Amino acid sequence: MHNRKLFFWALTSALAGFLFGFDTIVISGAEQQIQALWSLSDFIHGLVMSAALWGTVLGSLVGGWPTEKFGRRKTLLFIGVLYFVSAVGSALAPDSVFFMISRFIGGVGVGVATVASPLYISEISPAARRGRLAGLFQFNIVFGILVAFVSNFFFGKYLDVSIAWRWMMGAEAIPALAYSLFCLTLPESPRWLISHAGKREEGIAVFGRINPELSSDELNALADSVEQNLGDQTTAKKFFTARLKTPILLAFLIAFFNQLSGINAVLYFAPRIFEWTGLAEQAALLQSIGIGITNLIFTYVGLWLIDRVGRRTLLYIGSFGYIISLGLCSWAFSTENYTIVPFCIFAFIAAHAVGQGAVIWVFLAEIFPNRNRAAGQSLGCFTHWFFAAALTLVFPKMAAALPPTAIFGFFCFMMVLQLIWVKTMVPETKGVALEDMEQQFNDR
Repeated sequence: MHNRKLFFWALTSALAGFLFGFDTIVISGAEQQIQALWSLSDFIHGLVMSAALWGTVLGSLVGGWPTEKFGRRKTLLFIGVLYFVSAVGSALAPDSVFFMISRFIGGVGVGVATVASPLYISEISPAARRGRLAGLFQFNIVFGILVAFVSNFFFGKYLDVSIAWRWMMGAEAIPALAYSLFCLTLPESPRWLISHAGKREEGIAVFGRINPELSSDELNALADSVEQNLGDQTTAKKFFTARLKTPILLAFLIAFFNQLSGINAVLYFAPRIFEWTGLAEQAALLQSIGIGITNLIFTYVGLWLIDRVGRRTLLYIGSFGYIISLGLCSWAFSTENYTIVPFCIFAFIAAHAVGQGAVIWVFLAEIFPNRNRAAGQSLGCFTHWFFAAALTLVFPKMAAALPPTAIFGFFCFMMVLQLIWVKTMVPETKGVALEDMEQQFNDR
């Protein structure tokens, strides 16, 4: 990439995704020990497991406010503080209530991160490279997931079971502190400076650092396009209007289908799912590392393709992969052909990584106008995390009440509906400037 500063800024912001992935998945290696330690019922266990996710619901719901009012940079810095507090509190928790509160705080950080980080990257990125740069957020999420699975395996293997889970939960404190320090090097988003802070000259200066090849006239023209995209100030600030009905519906549905694939259920309860096939606990943890590696490899494939074939094509590929892998998984459990279940799960993870995983954060961060982008990102993230939390809360009950065949069959059916949605409603946003996105929808 010819602009190393731009790549470094995007990568630094995307490290919020690393902490997101680590924070949300690290509990998968500790969930059974925590349930046994505090003698938790299935419902309370589901509440403990979903505590961070309910924090993400709140964080994503309110995350647009600090991102708009205080700026993208300050919000990203604040996220690192929340991650650090959560990691230390979770590791030292004396009871389930303290543990849930600590996890909830980290979840708030995750929720705000899903609003602020992809939004910041999309606003500093040229249209031709926006998909790959904004996709760094998802790449860091899956890298964080892999690191969490690996650290869980080694802590579980070499430490006594009574303290291993505390080390699993506390390990996040170190990268959280490092991320916070890196955020101090970030410039503010030029689009926020122009459209919200009224600092046109500062915004142009940042645009100049991002696009050193542009002349002064071209930079001023870019700033003009940002100002023109604001529209009438009285109506532009309103969110739930007919003007935004298309991006609002797209944001809701991409987040809805993302979670109704069952991705968080598989990631959170991976060791338990593998144990259903007869694998021992240590082998199940090791298989979970395979999930992390698969996720990382195919996320890279998705990011390589996203600015080449487009967002819509990747959603097509992912939908077909979902349907085939989930359908086979349901069949395998119904026929007790357990040997293919790990391969089905890995194929499911690959389909998610190439499709929804690579697309969702990029798509949400680019489909709304400048004035409404934070609110739109917040809506999509809130929808994503609400269904993630709800699914994680009820999954222990589902696992106790329903056979795996029915569970995976339901997820497969939902992905058939996603395929229909992609075919009938999803537009292509590849290569479209952020300021031209609204006109793109109007033309469609």
